[in-house]
Amino acid sequence: MRLKDCYNFHDFRLMAKRRLPSPIFNYIDGAADDEVTYRRNTAAFEGCDLVPNVLRGVGDVDMSVTVMGQRLAMPVYCSPTALQRLFHHQGERAVAAAAAKFGTMFGVSSLGTVSLEEARRICDGPQVYQFYFHKDRGLNREMMARAKQAGIEVMMLTVDSITGGNRERDKRTGFAIPFKLNLAGITQFAIKPSWAVNYVRHEPFRLPQLENHVDMGRGAMSISRYFTEMLDPSMSWDDVAEMVQHWGGQFCLKGVISVEDAKRAVEIGCTGIVLSNHGGRQLDGSRTAFDQLDEIVQAVGDRIDVMMDGGVQRGTHVLKALSLGAKAVGLGRYYLFPLASAGQAGVERALELMRVEIERGMKLMGCSSVDELTKENLRFR
Repeated sequence: MRLKDCYNFHDFRLMAKRRLPSPIFNYIDGAADDEVTYRRNTAAFEGCDLVPNVLRGVGDVDMSVTVMGQRLAMPVYCSPTALQRLFHHQGERAVAAAAAKFGTMFGVSSLGTVSLEEARRICDGPQVYQFYFHKDRGLNREMMARAKQAGIEVMMLTVDSITGGNRERDKRTGFAIPFKLNLAGITQFAIKPSWAVNYVRHEPFRLPQLENHVDMGRGAMSISRYFTEMLDPSMSWDDVAEMVQHWGGQFCLKGVISVEDAKRAVEIGCTGIVLSNHGGRQLDGSRTAFDQLDEIVQAVGDRIDVMMDGGVQRGTHVLKALSLGAKAVGLGRYYLFPLASAGQAGVERALELMRVEIERGMKLMGCSSVDELTKENLRFR
């Protein structure tokens, strides 16, 4: 299967499944418990119909948006995700370069495999730093200071991961960082040797944001232990309010689902929230971001920038979210599968397909700009 034969999310996913050892593929593809929320994230869009208007004289389409002070050429961005070097040796470098080419935002994770500074050199456009709240408050301040020095505009705190989700696919293969594969997992790597060749021929796996704090090289701490031992499950609104004040700029909470939490984010001075259930990877059975979007926009949309992610596979999904008031929409697996399959070229093809779908959809909706998309364009079944 070749990259030029991929026309949508499902094609990219199939190509990744054919090329990756199953422990790596299932790490990307998997979710928590019975994966109910993972499936509902996309299914939620199917309960909503678009109502197009015709004869509106749509010529040129302006799909640019401004979110948290950042101007994006298209209303989607590449959500920060962890461990990208495992998927392809180019990792975040590929995503940064592709995002720069398409004039959109991307993010580096605390568990990213290239440094904030290198990512900033690759892409001087809109960039967020996604981080976790540690028990060591000094470490939190140090990470924010480093981001500020690197020229990061937006701080994005993930708030739905005070402990890791129950990802049973990983348990079945023994997937962990550092690798502790069982026999089934090792066998899968043996029958897909191209991944291993790619992995060993390039630079060693690193976590630059954490390497002074988590010794991954000698296996001193696994990713699972990082979540259980270094992150602070007692994180409170007072803690986050202090961080917002310390940062003194665009500050976003990722992982908000309830209206009450959205209102609290406004009260403590956040400038953005991402409605997210972590792609179904944390609390299975939780509400989808799209299903919560209208209620939260109605409550706080005039005071804070509301974004969402989860289950987005088509340009029409983006149009539905924008019509409900989302300022921008995050992509995760949508770009990770093509990254894993083809590196930067894969991410670029995925973003180009999404750009074309959004532009075509806006024309068919009779909208020449994003602000013309409203709830009047939607009907729920």
